[in-house]
Amino acid sequence: MHFADLGLKPEILRAVEDVGYTSPTPIQEQAIPYVLQGRDVLGIAQTGTGKTASFTLPMIEILANGRARARMPRSLILEPTRELAAQVAENFELYGKYEKLNYALLIGGESFDEQIRKLDRGVDVLIATPGRMLDLFERGKVLLADVRILVIDEADRMLDMGFIPDIERIVGLLPPLRQTLFFSATMPPEIRRLADAFLSNPKQVAVAPASSTAEKVEQHIVPVDREDKREALRRLLRQEQIRNALVFCNRKRDVSIVCRSLQKHGFNAGQLHGDMVQSARTETLEKFKAGEVQILVCSDVAARGIDISDLSHVFNFDVPIHAEDYVHRIGRTGRAGRSGRAFTLVTRDEKKFLDAILRLIKRDLPILELPDLAVDLNAAPEEGERPSRNRRERRSGAEKEPRESRQRPAERSAAEDPAREAAPKPERRRRERDRDEDRDEVVVGLGDHVPAFLLRPVPKPPRRAAVSD
Repeated sequence: MHFADLGLKPEILRAVEDVGYTSPTPIQEQAIPYVLQGRDVLGIAQTGTGKTASFTLPMIEILANGRARARMPRSLILEPTRELAAQVAENFELYGKYEKLNYALLIGGESFDEQIRKLDRGVDVLIATPGRMLDLFERGKVLLADVRILVIDEADRMLDMGFIPDIERIVGLLPPLRQTLFFSATMPPEIRRLADAFLSNPKQVAVAPASSTAEKVEQHIVPVDREDKREALRRLLRQEQIRNALVFCNRKRDVSIVCRSLQKHGFNAGQLHGDMVQSARTETLEKFKAGEVQILVCSDVAARGIDISDLSHVFNFDVPIHAEDYVHRIGRTGRAGRSGRAFTLVTRDEKKFLDAILRLIKRDLPILELPDLAVDLNAAPEEGERPSRNRRERRSGAEKEPRESRQRPAERSAAEDPAREAAPKPERRRRERDRDEDRDEVVVGLGDHVPAFLLRPVPKPPRRAAVSD
């Protein structure tokens, strides 16, 4: 099948051809005709299946006729993260370049004034994260009474991030007569309940179930100790033919630590996590896409927000806590029929998360053992187990410190000055103050440093004469 068989306008087909696509993906082939018919759609599709184009292409077709009024968008697309919202906006730029449609991107970290100016001019497509959407609505800067198409994208991710109450509130502000497109990678009971509440007689399309991973992604498990993870990651990066790579960490703090470690060892690495300001996140993503940054260390905020068609490698520095996130992470590579490689560093403590992943994808993954770093994941840690190789080398490489020098500072001070312990506390404080003064450290406060004007005697007021009757 070709895109021309889906009933899209020649202008849209021309834009699709300019991008380089000729045949629709399964989710596009199934969803686009129903959207063009005005039906509600419940789509279940994994990342990398072309889901975004399955609703942007027919929306451009539907919205081509008509004009938006100021502060009253004609359609609304809700995304869980800023990166996903920006990715959808890029799709409208690519596929709608031959149509005169206006869109606005409402995400946190960007200027309110610029976003409000776009709304005042009237927008056909409003792409927003739930928080910024409600913020502008409460300020009276956007009205939702004219929304005719609602898209809720990555609904399961919305659930994970706690956005469902905001979604329910936003939907309550929309007109009841509308077309709703609801997409999710998984369908837990909570998402099914929302779909039943938001959709009216929907057509369900499902491709690439949640347990499936990209067929052309070669996956490996790398068992290591916690202390050896950074060394193992560096070895993998050196021995692989890295064109560009994502390194996923579970915690934002570890993102910064791993990124600095890679930079220290000469790797061209950048970082991306939720605590970065939006301008820095956007700049880092642009550099990564342009090839100026080869390795991007990130948290799961980017697992579904980075769309790079030719990503060569994915490294899971930490095993994802939620098994579904593993599918989303490695789905960043092996896109559009290309091949990719994925490596997951696993410690004994993370074995339970790995088992959940294997149950989800219903297959075993090959184990890659690194010399001198490999551990047996099935062996329980023995009591009093020796520290990892790196820590042992650090200890053996340095001369053992004498027992006396390993005393706590207070114990050393008492040993060096026997009179210190016997001296009363005021006397000890005076000695410490004198020692500080010898080091030219000025202590600001009262005591010996009371300003002179506070020490001046206060004259007594004149005595008032008694008033006689």
